Amino acid sequence: MDPESKKLLEDTFVLAKENNKMLHSVMRYMRISRMMSIIYWVLIIGSAVGAYYFIQPYVDQLIGIYGGAKSGLDNFGSFFIE
Repeated sequence: MDPESKKLLEDTFVLAKENNKMLHSVMRYMRISRMMSIIYWVLIIGSAVGAYYFIQPYVDQLIGIYGGAKSGLDNFGSFFIE
């Protein structure tokens, strides 16, 4: 192998090693980014479920009040129809 070809092969090898190192760092960044995204959505969905669990008694109470008011208005309307 002549010196020029050997030098070109060594340069190519060094370049391939640098590319491999960059590729591994990009893959690591993508894994970390994916994990952070999953954690982000778990926190968002978990806080929404937790908030619903926290305010559920108040929502049930409002639904009961609405149902009572609606039946009261229906009875009031039937009072004038009859």
